[in-house]
Amino acid sequence: MSGLKLFRTDTTNGGMTEVVPRLAEVEADVQGLVEAHMETLLGVRFLASEYSTGPVHGGRIDSLGLDENGSPVIIEYKRGTDAGVINQGLFYLAWLMDHRAEVELLVRDRLGTTAAAQVLWSAPRLICIAGDFTRYDVHAVREHRRSIDLVRYRLFGSDLLGLETVASVSGGMQVARRARRRAVARAAADVQGPSMVELASTVDEVLLGLGDGVNRVERKQYRAYQRLRNFACVCPPQRSKLLVYLKVAPKDVDLVPGFTRDVTGLGHHGTGDLEVQLRTPRDVERARELFRASYAAA
Repeated sequence: MSGLKLFRTDTTNGGMTEVVPRLAEVEADVQGLVEAHMETLLGVRFLASEYSTGPVHGGRIDSLGLDENGSPVIIEYKRGTDAGVINQGLFYLAWLMDHRAEVELLVRDRLGTTAAAQVLWSAPRLICIAGDFTRYDVHAVREHRRSIDLVRYRLFGSDLLGLETVASVSGGMQVARRARRRAVARAAADVQGPSMVELASTVDEVLLGLGDGVNRVERKQYRAYQRLRNFACVCPPQRSKLLVYLKVAPKDVDLVPGFTRDVTGLGHHGTGDLEVQLRTPRDVERARELFRASYAAA
């Protein structure tokens, strides 16, 4: 975003006017804007603002939420560039892991007992939103074993907000992709024969290879692939097909019976309104553009 220029067209005079990017006046302005639209912007359900970590720990978490997969999320904000934002967030993340019962009680009070019972403690996340980050910040997050997203913001004019993911690291990045592929193959083998094992492995490889910063989150009912938000959810193989749900608007797709289906408003595991049914490697090739479109939207 540091190199992005935004222009407003003047349809009357046929001219162009640059919309100059700016930082917020104060940090609280960014926090208030994100908290008011957290699910739309980040795919995170809001839990609390300025959450106190108690007299012993002596801190306040800027924002606390729960993402699409049930992972607890801490969000820290800085108006400009601040080298301390990552360490501050990790400090709170350590507190979070030591106070699981307290967090689950908060989730129950705000989102209900079902959400509280499904909190995914294997993948807690830290999202840092700031005016900018240094190359040292980017290097630092890659040295940690936590899921961390660095997000740069800019305000354009009076009504536009831009968010750019500068770095995204999964807590599971240390696991070799070959080992992850073996885990996928074993899971598929429990249900199907060699063809479905190979299909599941191929889809996993394609989704992980779409770009940098793709994180994979394992849930019992599905496997989510996310950037800042989920862009694909893969369900365990059925007898003859693999179901993938994408964040692509079904109305923008030429639906093909037996291959793509609009599941808006229909109950299913994972997130996304477009269902893609994969039966053969050729189906995976047909679905690549849809995978890329969902990745770009995330």
